Amino acid sequence: MKRSAKSAICKFPCLQTRFAMRCFSEARQSTKPVQAVSWSHMTRRPLPSLRGLQAFEVFARTGAMTRAAAELSVTHGAVSRQIKALEAQLGARLVEGPKHQLRLTPAGRELASSLSSAFDMVALALPGAEAGQELVVACPGTFAMKWLIPRLPRFLHSRPGVRVRFVEDRAGDFSRGGVHAAITLQRGAAPAGLRATPFLDHAYGVVLSGALFENLHQDRRKVLRLPRLHAETFASGWAMWAADMNLDLPEESAERSFEHNFYLIEAVAAGLGAAITAWAFVQADVLSGRLAAPWGFHPLASRFTYLRPAQADNTLAAEFGRWLQQEGRRDAKPPTTAAAAQPSLTDQNRAM
Repeated sequence: MKRSAKSAICKFPCLQTRFAMRCFSEARQSTKPVQAVSWSHMTRRPLPSLRGLQAFEVFARTGAMTRAAAELSVTHGAVSRQIKALEAQLGARLVEGPKHQLRLTPAGRELASSLSSAFDMVALALPGAEAGQELVVACPGTFAMKWLIPRLPRFLHSRPGVRVRFVEDRAGDFSRGGVHAAITLQRGAAPAGLRATPFLDHAYGVVLSGALFENLHQDRRKVLRLPRLHAETFASGWAMWAADMNLDLPEESAERSFEHNFYLIEAVAAGLGAAITAWAFVQADVLSGRLAAPWGFHPLASRFTYLRPAQADNTLAAEFGRWLQQEGRRDAKPPTTAAAAQPSLTDQNRAM
């Protein structure tokens, strides 16, 4: 009689594990949307203590109570007690031999093999876990366009076959899956469950078209009379900058808002006015002379920070974080703030 594939898999646990691993791998590579699954009809699995299973798996993999204790950050006595409790629950000996020369029994070897595969599957399913040669990073679009992508060839050059993909509006949110790391502005300690790597200082200042600044004869008083541009995400930028610079802003000729920072930067380059923006967004344009920064850039406490789940094992994501730190160290420093170099229009009015 012909046996179905399903019955064969259920009969042999090793085939069941391999089949599950293959299905899991195919599911991670699929581009189809994940379907919601209802678990209400499933009965509770009669599993022993997960803590005991973990302690036994680490002992079986490392071959020593002391090494297992070091990996789990507990005492070797705690590992021994967990394994003994697991044996009591299962009604079977898993280890045997002298105290300092313990070895696995046949039942222990069989259980250890299945547990290692099962814990590997759990590790692969964690948010931010490794998924082949592709790294998906969530970050602000303007930062990706203006700072990250121009430097990316240096990362990819020595890593043939690696793909790095950037997505927006997911910074720090790993709950929906599909993202291995994120770049965001961060100040203070890392959010719970995440590993934070600050890699780039943050500074902001006023910019305008280099050609327009020349037409104004580099008169900063006239710059403050230009239309003031801002991004919707930083509408308070002008007021914040004026407070940091201890300036009273004169009445502007017009005010214009843009949805994204990269729209704002192109509007500034086209001569539509002056804007407040981050050094990281305009660094290349300022250094090339396309944009001018009459007051330089004012440092801020927050830093561009690389975030990834602390529990996820992802070699490529870790390499990318180290590379970001290297790029941050070699990055050009912004022109320093020069507020005292030329008095503002209101300061001159006060003196008259």
